[in-house]
Amino acid sequence: MASHDALKKRKIAVLGSRSVGKSSMIVQFVERQFIESYYPTIESTFTKSVSLNGTTYDCKIIDTAGQDEYSLLGPNHAIGIHGFVLVYSVASRKSFDMIKVIYDKIINFCGVADIPCVIVGAKMDLNNSRQVEAAEGEALAKKLHATWVETSAKNNVNVAKVFDLCLIEIEKQVPPSMPEPAKPSSCIVM
Repeated sequence: MASHDALKKRKIAVLGSRSVGKSSMIVQFVERQFIESYYPTIESTFTKSVSLNGTTYDCKIIDTAGQDEYSLLGPNHAIGIHGFVLVYSVASRKSFDMIKVIYDKIINFCGVADIPCVIVGAKMDLNNSRQVEAAEGEALAKKLHATWVETSAKNNVNVAKVFDLCLIEIEKQVPPSMPEPAKPSSCIVM
């Protein structure tokens, strides 16, 4: 029971094209405020404790600089990362197309077939300038074996859900703790 109550440390990298709302989403989640102005992020790290299903997680959230097809995915975006949040803007087709490119870069860098991942359609409050339909986001997530959600950092819609979903995806891939060793049988092999 003691290990169940212990803080679990989880590192989550938030990636996506420039100006899709990564920083706004993270600041809304951690500090509960929306920042209207845009300042390009070099890279920032935020921490927040999250309680989910009776377990408290100590989350380190890495807010990365915007990616494009030419930017390098560094080891700090893959090594030691437990889960990934890939963000596009519903008002930008190009940012949506970049999700698959970023996902493939992570898969190649990590050398795995699957990663704990949440795909986020940000800026759902910009419905009038929408270029990516919800069904397209859902279909991409299904294809990549990821979870999907749309958010609005401005209106604080589904922001906390992003990180809850990411923790759920991480826990699906973390092996359960080892069971107690079985009592030795009376048969001994020498």
